[in-house]
Amino acid sequence: MINQKIAILTDSGSDVPYDLVKEMNIFVVPLQVNYKDRSYRDGVDIDAETMYKRLPEEIPTTSLPLGADIDRILHDIETQGYTHILAVVLSSGLSGTCNLLRLVAKESKIPMEVIDTKNIGIGSGLSVIRAAKYVQEGLSWDELLVKVQETVLKTRVYFVLDTLEYLQKGGRIGKVTALIGYALDLRPIITCDSEGIYTTVAKARGRKVSIHRCLEIALEFLGNAEHITIALAHGNAMDEVLKLKELLTQKLGDKFTLYVGQVSPALGVHTGPGLIGIGVQVD
Repeated sequence: MINQKIAILTDSGSDVPYDLVKEMNIFVVPLQVNYKDRSYRDGVDIDAETMYKRLPEEIPTTSLPLGADIDRILHDIETQGYTHILAVVLSSGLSGTCNLLRLVAKESKIPMEVIDTKNIGIGSGLSVIRAAKYVQEGLSWDELLVKVQETVLKTRVYFVLDTLEYLQKGGRIGKVTALIGYALDLRPIITCDSEGIYTTVAKARGRKVSIHRCLEIALEFLGNAEHITIALAHGNAMDEVLKLKELLTQKLGDKFTLYVGQVSPALGVHTGPGLIGIGVQVD
C-alpha cells in the first residue's frame, strides 16, 4: 500500500482550540469578519475580545474564506508532502464554506474530500479533533472517511444566548422562534438539527436555569457512554463556564475529556456576548 499522509483541514468557525491546532497540525481556513472600514481574517487579524468591545459601535457581518487564503493553505499542504486532504467543516445549513470547499476539492491536485458536520462551533470542532486523532492512530484514507462520518452522528452542541438579537440581525435564526417570551425571561436551548440548521430543543426561564437545562440535555445525549468528550464554549462568560466545569466534575468525576474555549469572532458576531455552549461526543 502506498504510504498515505493525510491532512486535516477545517474552518475557523469550527472553533478547534488553538493549542490543539498546533499540536495536531490541523490546517484552518479563516472566515471573514467585515466592518465598514475593513475586513479581518477570523482568529488571525481579529480576536473575540476585540470584536465584543466593538459590538456597541458596530455589528460586523461575516463572509466566506478568501480564495487566496484557501490557495495558500492548499499550497502549504502540498509542499509538506501530504497525499490526501480531509476537510471537516461547519454546517452547510449555516455557512457556504462547506460548498465552497467542495468546489475546491474538485480542482485539488491531490485527493480531497469534504465532510459536512451538520454542526457549528466546537460541535463541529469535536469532529475535527477526532479526525486528527484517527490520523495519528494510523487509519487509512478509506477507514478515516467512514469513521469520521460515524463521529458526526455521535456529536452535538447545545447552547443558550443572552439575547436572540444577533442571530436575528445576522439572518442565522434558522428554525428558532424569535420568542416574545424573552420579555418574560423565557430562553431557548438551541442545537443543530439533522439538516444542520439551528432549532430549539427546550425552553427555560432565566439564565441560570436555562444553562442548567442545557447541561441536562447534553448529558442526556451522552447517556451511559464509556468514552465521553465534552467541550465548553463561551462568549465572554468564562466565570459561568468555570462553574459548569466544576459541576461536570461533580457529576462525572474524571470519566471525560474536556476542552474549554472562547468562541471565534465570526461566531460571536451572530451569538453575541453571554453565549454558553456545550459540545458533547460519545465514542
